[in-house]
Amino acid sequence: MRRSRAHGRHFRRTPGGRVVLRFLKKGARIHRCARCGRPLAGVGFGKLPKSSKRPNRPYGGYLCPRCSREELRMEVRAWQ
Repeated sequence: MRRSRAHGRHFRRTPGGRVVLRFLKKGARIHRCARCGRPLAGVGFGKLPKSSKRPNRPYGGYLCPRCSREELRMEVRAWQ
């Protein structure tokens, strides 16, 4: 639904002389940590497969290294 005000609007003149309303697409956003909100490094390299974009660790591509380390510590403490 493009009629919301969240989309950018531009009036453009067509070659036929009419003025039409065009909607702008939103740009890509930076991937962020789900816990602290810091930007994630190494996520979103365009044409690479999904398995290559993420770090090979639990919570890779979802949490930053600091938060994933703390989360793993909490899991280990819960087991004891």
